[in-house]
Amino acid sequence: MALSIVKGLLEQYVQSLFNEGIINEQFSRIQHLKMVGRTEHFVQLINSYCLDVESILAQLASSFDLPEVDFSKLAALAAEVTERSSRIGAEHVRLACVDLMRACEQMQKQKFLLALDWTKTEFTQTQNKLQVLVQVCWSFEFGHALFLVLREMASSTVFTGVSLFKSKNSTKLITSTRFSDSKQQLSLNSVKCCSKTTTATTEEATGRLVTVKNGNDSLEICRVLNGMWQTSGGWGRIDRDAAVEAMLRYADAGLSTFDMADHYGPAEDLYGIFINRVRRERPPEYLEKVRGLTKWVPPPVKMTSGYVRENIDVSRKRMDVPSLDMLQFHWWDYSNPGYLDALKNLTDLKEEGKIKTVALTNFDTERLQIILENGIPVVSNQVQHSIVDMRPQQKMAELCLLTGVKLITYGTVMGGLLSEKFLDTNLTIPFAGPPLNTPSLQKYKRMVDAWGGWSLFQTLLKTLKTVASKHGVTIPTVAVKYILDQTAVAGSMVGVRLGLSEHIQDTNAIFSLVLDEEDVNSIQEVTQRGKDLLRVIGDCGDEYRRA
Repeated sequence: MALSIVKGLLEQYVQSLFNEGIINEQFSRIQHLKMVGRTEHFVQLINSYCLDVESILAQLASSFDLPEVDFSKLAALAAEVTERSSRIGAEHVRLACVDLMRACEQMQKQKFLLALDWTKTEFTQTQNKLQVLVQVCWSFEFGHALFLVLREMASSTVFTGVSLFKSKNSTKLITSTRFSDSKQQLSLNSVKCCSKTTTATTEEATGRLVTVKNGNDSLEICRVLNGMWQTSGGWGRIDRDAAVEAMLRYADAGLSTFDMADHYGPAEDLYGIFINRVRRERPPEYLEKVRGLTKWVPPPVKMTSGYVRENIDVSRKRMDVPSLDMLQFHWWDYSNPGYLDALKNLTDLKEEGKIKTVALTNFDTERLQIILENGIPVVSNQVQHSIVDMRPQQKMAELCLLTGVKLITYGTVMGGLLSEKFLDTNLTIPFAGPPLNTPSLQKYKRMVDAWGGWSLFQTLLKTLKTVASKHGVTIPTVAVKYILDQTAVAGSMVGVRLGLSEHIQDTNAIFSLVLDEEDVNSIQEVTQRGKDLLRVIGDCGDEYRRA
């Protein structure tokens, strides 16, 4: 029954790609390979297309940067993108290439740059959609795809907090907690990282900056990170120049750490433009303050040294930096131990100076322990953590204290739910409250439902409003500070809508806010009425993968 539901969701997802015009009928012929049991070939075709076009687009950019622009060569490369996109049925990319070809014919540099930027944007969005499809197809082989489909489609299906599990004879819905007593299982002699067993120093806890450290690897970052979600997730067009100007304002205000909230995508390109503006328009020492943290979420292919190197080089080129400040690695399927190969290769690249620090995204406690026991030095793990979602404090924080790994949190204001905007609203009445019109809001609304429901959430918002009014700040400011004060938390990522809206003043207020015992007790009195999400959903990151 569960697999039939997932299969239906998968079919709806593919149909939505057709409806949006992202793919055309040619893709149906490719998809037929999966339907007749040749999933591996289907996945290989998509991965080859993504890697090939990504490489060609990089060649287009580098060829244009030559002193003498050879438009005939550019036209040939653009034709390759057109041909490969037509072959696989990537309609949006194919259409974008029309303008690219026309600009080459007219030999107009400005038009070419605009067309190339547009083609990159369409390719990135198509790539992200196809990558999800690849992940779902691989997961479906084992009977596990529900959360991947829900996450991308952001459907209205009620959040259940379960994983799909396929046994030999049947398919079941289960919940599980798979890590037991890290102190008994973990050998300190096998963990090659710092042996700090305390939280951040007083200076770090109250200051603007914090150092994430593991052995000889360290990086100083701002305790509030700017999450560039709307550029990476394809949540709408933004004006590039306005976005870069906003990044400069954030950096000038001391909020100088930028996190590419998703892997790949325009966020890295935007950061590259921004960092060049910094080099040209700010004093040399300014560069020492700016940090760009990116992510890598590879498909489940063999993690060879060459493959890992190629992908990291793409990010370095996009961000226009010789060395990535931090590479945060995510892996979907724990039954595939390829994540250890990938991390070992990333560690080699760190030794070569192409990466300054290696970190994780959405790894659970059990796998973090395995990674450390394999001698892989990671400085942090980025996990979902909010006043509602306190799962990281139940298992993960204990291991982090034992090994020195820090937590970087996201979802800390729950996509905006933890704000005055949703105070005193009744979402059961149509159009009575603000619309949940983004996948992020819908996702965190499901989290609220799993935790205790909208009525209890309103009680929490009223409590946070009382605390905020007492200190002359906003609800999001209190929400972020509360999590920054938690064990092992180095920093919290807050989504910024670059060029659309800014919250620089509210964010800076976080650093001067001190929550007293009365504030903390009043918040905990409400949160303790909610359900234990560790039991409902599982450990950190379990909502994104199968068991």
